[in-house]
Amino acid sequence: MSDPRGLGMLPSPFPMHPPPSRRRFLQSILAAAGGILAVGQRLRAATEPPRAAGAKAVTRLAAPRMERIRWGLIGLGDRGTSQLEELIELEHCEVTALCDTDPIVLKRAADMLEKAKHRPAAMSGASAEAYRKLVERDDVDAVMICTPWRAHVPQAVAAMRAGKHAFIEVPAAVSLEECWQLVDAAESTQRHCMMMENCCYGQEELMVLRLCREGIFGELLHAEAAYIHDLRFQMKQVERGTGSWRTREHELRDANIYPTHGLGPVAQCLGVNRGDRFTRLTSMSSPSLGMPDFAAREFPPNHPRRTAKYICGDLNTSLIQTALGRTIMVQHNTMSPRPYSRINLVQGTRGVFAGFPNRIHVEGRSPEHKWETDLTKWFAEFDHPLWRKVGEVAAKKGGGMGHGGMDYVMKWRIVECLRAGLPLDQDVYDAAAWSAVTPLSESGVARRGDAIDFPDFTRGAWKERPPLEINL
Repeated sequence: MSDPRGLGMLPSPFPMHPPPSRRRFLQSILAAAGGILAVGQRLRAATEPPRAAGAKAVTRLAAPRMERIRWGLIGLGDRGTSQLEELIELEHCEVTALCDTDPIVLKRAADMLEKAKHRPAAMSGASAEAYRKLVERDDVDAVMICTPWRAHVPQAVAAMRAGKHAFIEVPAAVSLEECWQLVDAAESTQRHCMMMENCCYGQEELMVLRLCREGIFGELLHAEAAYIHDLRFQMKQVERGTGSWRTREHELRDANIYPTHGLGPVAQCLGVNRGDRFTRLTSMSSPSLGMPDFAAREFPPNHPRRTAKYICGDLNTSLIQTALGRTIMVQHNTMSPRPYSRINLVQGTRGVFAGFPNRIHVEGRSPEHKWETDLTKWFAEFDHPLWRKVGEVAAKKGGGMGHGGMDYVMKWRIVECLRAGLPLDQDVYDAAAWSAVTPLSESGVARRGDAIDFPDFTRGAWKERPPLEINL
């Protein structure tokens, strides 16, 4: 029997509401925070535009049910191809249109459909504006956008204005203005706009979310997140590949330029935009030495990669405070010889979880003053229903760009929500808040670590919003 709240199983193992003691705690914190919020109201008003006439909030947007979702894909590089590969295999999905300015990857995508014995998709890509033809098609219900970062917002806004739901690769936007453009477009069109933060669907991340929801860690205090990934090899991708455009970002801004993989999961644990919100950020960067050092070793003296001026600090550390006083550390480092990590730490009054490697300590359940590194018993008791339902299939499909199965779980869940007419697990307010870390951190670094106020993209709705179904 299907769960009407969208978890796909009954009964739900998650409580519908926090226990009375937790409610009293949150109410007292909110009351204390009220004065602080009032003091900053005029400051924030300048950065929070009023809602457009006729628009309305999309805090619990549930679009009409779809029996079958017809997809259009914009951007068919490595990431877009990976998304296409899984869409081909998902039930209740059809890929009807493809768009990319590179004829090589466009043909590769067409060949994938043919090999899978799917109907040919409409193809476009003669110019950078070819995506407009795709979003206007009558046989496209939802648009998946896997293009370079600075193309995301124009393409997503065009899709929503054409009546399509927009699903955007991370980050959703690169400026505060773009964040507001996404919010305004979603509210005006009443279309879904989801940034596809796949790390929110990792097995460990979803288990930690459940542990938080069930109060195992007590009251939550602090989280740590990161994107630490040695990507120096991408500098050699000059003509095509992710590095052909991503390397340029290190020349354009000194900031935390890719925050959402680590931030998204812990933000969900803390209930950001649903009972709490980001209020201010401070940011500092290390010197930018890794890219020049790598370029000096790998490229001849006059090569553009060698002569470029890289300004993005190798390691950026940003610190966020929330309305309830909690803190979140967010780090970015892709230019150092260091093993991959998203940190994924959540600290409460009764326990802590940390990732890379995974370990947990819960007062009264773990050996005193010691980490537990064997999580078998924790998964047995607290594995999330999504992974219990589709995890086995997801794990089989998780190689390569499937990221251990989280990509498959994410798309499976998106399809489930669209078919059932349910709100999505991530909405446009999450896309805006999580992506806003980049421009705010850029301002913070430029201001030598001074605190920068966060806009409230929900326009106050965060105080009353219930958790989305996946967060129960």
